Amino acid sequence: MRAARLIKMVLLLQSRPAMTAAELARELEVSERTVTRDAQALSEAGVPVYAERGRAGGYRLVGGYRTRLTGLARGEAEALFLSGVPGALREMGLEDAASAARLKVSAALLPSLRDAPRTAAQRFHLDAPGWFQEPGTPELLPVVARAVWDDRRVRARYRRNGAEPTREVTRELEPYGLVLKAGVWYLCARVAGDGSFRTYRIDRFTGAEPLEDRFTRDEDFDLPGYWAEQAERFARSILRAEVVLRLSEAGVRALPYAVDPVAARDALARAGEAGADGRVTVVLRVESEDVAHAQLTGLGPEAEVLSPPSLRRRFAADAARLAELYG
Repeated sequence: MRAARLIKMVLLLQSRPAMTAAELARELEVSERTVTRDAQALSEAGVPVYAERGRAGGYRLVGGYRTRLTGLARGEAEALFLSGVPGALREMGLEDAASAARLKVSAALLPSLRDAPRTAAQRFHLDAPGWFQEPGTPELLPVVARAVWDDRRVRARYRRNGAEPTREVTRELEPYGLVLKAGVWYLCARVAGDGSFRTYRIDRFTGAEPLEDRFTRDEDFDLPGYWAEQAERFARSILRAEVVLRLSEAGVRALPYAVDPVAARDALARAGEAGADGRVTVVLRVESEDVAHAQLTGLGPEAEVLSPPSLRRRFAADAARLAELYG
């Protein structure tokens, strides 16, 4: 266990100019005291780990030291070949680079691990687009992807949601990261000038011109965290109406699969006690009455609409038609 930790510590220091004891402790999931002992052990074993004292101090490897201890176990090799997303790489224009990298890694593997690419590919496959959708690759995606990799500013022209094709907006953006969600590509970028972060659908871009100057990244920016926050905020923003429901036990279980999961979670969290018939009353936020009608129809008799009255009348009419059909 300790030997694996010492190897990881060397590889961490090899990948960065220097690391503090706190950073190493967080990466290795040990105490700072253990980091100090491990650094001493490595130094005694001939690994040139240098400790710099003071508030800005830390640990680093002296003289560009590089370890040759980079052998992969079978699980690690197979996980490596799962880390790429072939379709996404192809759409970003990185397929050739990824293919070359995989060939180089394959050539460096031990003979007993040469089948790792094949065994991984035969066991796992990522199909990102949603069902019943014809995925399309935005024409400007490769241009934007190169700007993301190069930290290069972009002057972008795009259509606002619902705007006519002739109504375009031009912005100078600092492209931080790309997100592929259900077959749709999004750019998370900081707007040059006001410093705000925004999200753009790349298929709405009508132009993207990389600029000469590069930007300095905010090291505190966390792309997965930013995306999760924006996705939840968007989901809440479109829920502008409310529906009051009485749900059976089966209806409670099925609600998150019938409507927006965020809305279902909020509604069930505020639900009162079940009545004598076992049903609970919830207030559900929905996008519109039409959307609520389409979504709640799937719950059948497990959900009773109490309000708004207009939606209740629609379900009553549906029930009458079903009774007439089925006698």
